This record gives sequence, structure tokens and C-alpha cells, in this order.
Amino acid sequence: MLPDDSLISLCEDPQAEAPEHADHLIALVQQSPWLMEALRAVRGLGLASWCIGAGVLRNLVWDALHGKSPADSSAHVMSDVDVVFFDASDLSPEREAALQARLSQCMPTLPWEVSNQARVHLWFESCFGHAVPPLTSLHEAVASWPEYATAVAVWLDEADRLHVLAPHGLSDLFSCTVRRNPIRVSVETYHQRVSQKRYAERWPRVRVLAA
Repeated sequence: MLPDDSLISLCEDPQAEAPEHADHLIALVQQSPWLMEALRAVRGLGLASWCIGAGVLRNLVWDALHGKSPADSSAHVMSDVDVVFFDASDLSPEREAALQARLSQCMPTLPWEVSNQARVHLWFESCFGHAVPPLTSLHEAVASWPEYATAVAVWLDEADRLHVLAPHGLSDLFSCTVRRNPIRVSVETYHQRVSQKRYAERWPRVRVLAA
């Protein structure tokens, strides 16, 4: 059952149905034992600003919409479990590596991927071919992720309340729609991602929009 005090952070004029979708997302996360354990593990790192998001939540929701129980979903079919945090006071890759090592010790079967969003601008150009300014917050970071359906994250507070961060709303996620987020992702990169992900093989209801 969804607790009354679960919190939803939907920004930038989300769709009217977004609160209902957020309730559904929170319920799915609560029904996923491994994901709740992962959230508690990340919370244990003591980071001031963090979340788990992107493909983890896309897979959870799209599996559920295709008839698979959240309790049956597991991380073994994922390429990574994206943990992101924001800390402009330490932009060293060693910080990310140390946090990832701690999570791997805690839950060694998960494919952890830890990233400080405050340092994305330091490597973005070498990976994607164009420079970008530094991000200023975790919210801005999530808002820049490649597709609207994956620009979604959750975090768990000390009272075990789930918070949803969805800067572009949740409509694309719950309608199985893949749409390019133009904030930082080029058309070329979007096409490469769509080709590599091969969404329809796992989720026949997915609809991929042209860039």
C-alpha cells in the first residue's frame, strides 16, 4: 500500500496525470525488494543529494506495463544501476570510485554505476563531441538525461519515504514512449541509443519517436 507521506517532486509543468503516475511508480518501487534494498544501501552512504534513476526505473515500469510483477524483476538484466549524486566540493573520479566500491561490497551482485553530476562537464565533450556547462543541481542533471522517459529518479529519506524526481513529468514513461530530450543529447546520439537499446524486443508496446 502506498504510504500517505510518500513525496512527489514533479517540476516544470508536468502533465495533469503526473501525480497518479507518481503514485504508481512509488508503488512499483516499493514492490521491488532488490530496488528498495539498493535505495537503502545508497542512503547509507550519507550523501546530501542523491538518487537512483534512468534505466532502472524505465525497466521496472515497462516490465510492469507488459505484465511482469515488480517482485519478479531483477537487476541481472540491466547493464547498470545508475546512482547519481551532486557534490561540487569534490570533483575527483576517485570519489565516485570509492562510493561505487562501498556499494559493491554491500550488494555485490548489482552492476553499480556511480556518477557525480557536478563533474559531468569534465568528460562530456570527450564522450559526445561537444562541450557543456557545469550542472548546478541534481534536479538540473536529471532534467538533462537523454530521453524524457528516463529523466526520472527516486530517492529514499531517513523515514523510508520515497521521493520522485521527474523534471519532465511521467507521461512518456507510463505511455512507453521514447522521445529525445534536446537539452544535451544530439540527434546522432539519440539515434545511436535507439539502435543499441532495441526496446521493442523486450517491450513490444514501446513507441519510438523521431528526433
